[in-house]
Amino acid sequence: MKSTKMNRIDFLINLTKSKFSISKITLIPGETTYIFLNEIALQLKLDSDKLFDEYNKTALFKEAGIFADTYHIPKGIKEKNLIEFLTRESNKRYKKLYKKLAKDKKFDQKEFNKVLTIASIIQKEAANNKEMPIIASVIYNRIAKNMRLQMDGSLNYGKYSHIKITPKRIKTDMTKFNTYKFKGLPDYPVCNVSTASIKATFNPASTNYLYFMKNSTNTHDFSKTYKEHRKYIQKAKAN
Repeated sequence: MKSTKMNRIDFLINLTKSKFSISKITLIPGETTYIFLNEIALQLKLDSDKLFDEYNKTALFKEAGIFADTYHIPKGIKEKNLIEFLTRESNKRYKKLYKKLAKDKKFDQKEFNKVLTIASIIQKEAANNKEMPIIASVIYNRIAKNMRLQMDGSLNYGKYSHIKITPKRIKTDMTKFNTYKFKGLPDYPVCNVSTASIKATFNPASTNYLYFMKNSTNTHDFSKTYKEHRKYIQKAKAN
């Protein structure tokens, strides 16, 4: 406002014409909360420790508590208000999706944590949205056969979001995120997820695939047997 002193009518007119100063923040599907909160702390000049403290107090899930999307935030917002806003909006989106995809079944936080965990591995592994239901089918097929998932993407958790997975890392990481060592799913999601990966978790493709291998087009070749999978491995090494 141009003046600090004005009559009531002028004040109300100025108030209706005023605009908030807005910041735009984006959480990319597949990114971890650790990376995201550190990035927005820098972007919005906030205290990262306070952001993490508020997230741990407020979020329903240890990871994936914020829906991957773009948010418009008033400049000058405090850590507590920001996290409350992000988690509140995310919870609304999650509950709406759950109701739709679980066919009006009452929201179950424990069950949805499992959904988000599967969705997060799909998010890390799939080359595109089209592959997501197929990746989902591989996860369910391997679990049904009591096989380890053995997926690199599960090790891209937290601060390791963009770290290339090496044989040394597979050998030394002793967390449940290491699906090469431990059977079943990690205890909670690897990263934040998109609507597409959640839908794929609820509606996997009907396949007999147990393996997949990245090819020269940066998509994946899927196979039913290890013998067939080995052929794709050799093909990838030859390129």
